[in-house]
Amino acid sequence: MSDTLTINDADIVQRGWEAVANGDWDTLIADYTDDMIFVMPGQNDVLTGRAAFRDVLNNLGAALPGGFEITSIRQIGTQGEVVSVVEWKCDKVLDGSQLSVLFKLTNSKVYEERWFIDTEQWKAAF
Repeated sequence: MSDTLTINDADIVQRGWEAVANGDWDTLIADYTDDMIFVMPGQNDVLTGRAAFRDVLNNLGAALPGGFEITSIRQIGTQGEVVSVVEWKCDKVLDGSQLSVLFKLTNSKVYEERWFIDTEQWKAAF
């Protein structure tokens, strides 16, 4: 019997959210492929590659509305595709809202991250 701990893709996604909460970008991007894509809210802006993703992370504050706070996260799915349902609020959306993030993984690495959000509400939050 193997002593190796099996980690599923939902655990990898959760580890990523924890890294975001801690501002630990090195831990976060270690779980992404070099040629990953990141599709931002509105689905019009697409980043390609881990280096471009890291640049966005370095300036994350500018990409989020003032007072942005994640209040809870739950995962749907365990392998291949994981969806995070994220409860959030900010200075202009005090009652909070939800967004979802689709993560596609292969060999325990994220190759696609795609955000789905009410774009009108998101724009109004800035």
